[in-house]
Amino acid sequence: MPDMMDTVPSAPQPATVPQTVPPIVGSDVTATPAETATLAGQVRSALIWRSGSQIVAQMVQWCATFLVIRILAPADYGLFAMCQVILTFMAMLNGYGLASGLIQQKEISQREVRQLFGMLIVLNGALAIAQLSLAPLASAYYRQPIVGDMLRVQALLYLTTPFIALPYALLSRAMDFRHQAKANITASIASASAALGGALYGLGVWTLVLAPIVLFSVRGAMMTWSARSLVWPSFDFRGAGTIARYGVVMAAGQLFWFLQSQADVFIAGRSFSPHTLGIYTTSLFLTQIFVSKFVPPLNEVAFSAYARMQADPDAIGRAFVKGVRMVMIVAMPFYMGLAATAEPLVLTVLGDKWRETAPVVQLLALAMPFMTLQVLFTPASDARGRPGIGVRNGATGALILTIAFLVGVRWGPTGMGIAWIAAYPLYLVISAWRTLPVIGVRAGEIVRAVASPAVAAIAMATIVTLVDRSLPPLDAHWRLAVLVPVGAAVYASWMGLFARPTIRELIAVVRKQPAPE
Repeated sequence: MPDMMDTVPSAPQPATVPQTVPPIVGSDVTATPAETATLAGQVRSALIWRSGSQIVAQMVQWCATFLVIRILAPADYGLFAMCQVILTFMAMLNGYGLASGLIQQKEISQREVRQLFGMLIVLNGALAIAQLSLAPLASAYYRQPIVGDMLRVQALLYLTTPFIALPYALLSRAMDFRHQAKANITASIASASAALGGALYGLGVWTLVLAPIVLFSVRGAMMTWSARSLVWPSFDFRGAGTIARYGVVMAAGQLFWFLQSQADVFIAGRSFSPHTLGIYTTSLFLTQIFVSKFVPPLNEVAFSAYARMQADPDAIGRAFVKGVRMVMIVAMPFYMGLAATAEPLVLTVLGDKWRETAPVVQLLALAMPFMTLQVLFTPASDARGRPGIGVRNGATGALILTIAFLVGVRWGPTGMGIAWIAAYPLYLVISAWRTLPVIGVRAGEIVRAVASPAVAAIAMATIVTLVDRSLPPLDAHWRLAVLVPVGAAVYASWMGLFARPTIRELIAVVRKQPAPE
């Protein structure tokens, strides 16, 4: 389930959406040491601003989100998830692929900027009209009249897209994530305030509609101002074929991502009640926090950085393996800890009325490491000039996951959790088989990169589970207060004893020093 304050249509595509990174035009000259150092500095700065702002913005949003979850009912989130199927489908065509096409060009003209703005306006105006037309059909399919009303109001989101996508592309070209960071943080505060106010005022499910509209309106205004991108749009699209073709490739990849990401809600929404669907989607939201909120800024920076490594293909492979190792050092303890502490965590953060999510969270957490690794593949393969790899992987995932969900839905949210566990490892293996040779990485390198944090996290989860079972009866928050420090101590000790080179490499990255050999 997406964050209630970060609905799909007007936001930059998440990391789980294939991020196509084509070659930079004219990048066939080997970079000099000075240029390499400059790029490294830009990447570090971009990571600090993009990742740092993402953390701050998400902390603000999560505080509001978890408070609102405690106020609203599971059925409200079930209805919201039904709307997301339509919104996510429309997101494939909202023009972010066109904007990304602007990023990869070596030089751009004012005319191309005006043409892109015109394309975004035309596309999103058409999407708003299409959503209004689809609203009654969605109401009939889910047998929930209020879904149609929500979709009609949410059509307003498309009005903000041109004012986010264009400045996003212009700022990303310059790897200027500082201004994006300020816009994201300010918009998050405004959205969080609107969400809390709506929930306390008794707006119910309409709180989930209001918050994203506020979020994207503020973000669009600030990013447009920062990028100075408020230009007169051009609706003469002659000569814009390169950008348009790139947008089509992006849309194709996003089509398969749509089938993957929304097949479960589309299938379950017809069979589950709003309450049951809310239980499932909220469980999914909790377990996907890392992959959907922390990995995206890394892939956004990779989107710009990998494209500058065209002259040194081996550098892409080395950077990919190092990135996998750094991401999984954090991801593995998060997921395994979530699985081990699901019940006290849910009761502490969400409250007793969400108790049903705990066993579903435990299952879904076991599938998320595979998903996290999967979404790191596409930027690297696209940087080698092979965007079709990501598209084929997406098609494979769409097929495998849809079949799994059609089977698992018969057993409710638990069956859907088991479907994730069964499908994602297979999807990852097939994707790795296609992708790793293209980016010049052996499977053994990935296994070694993941092995240390995976073993440490499994050991941590095992010990935490045993400690939990040995505790006397305690309130959920006291259980959590005991288990979290135990888990952190076990993971840190294990990594310190058996994975010291990995820890030294992580410290070197944080300190901006060359990694130890």
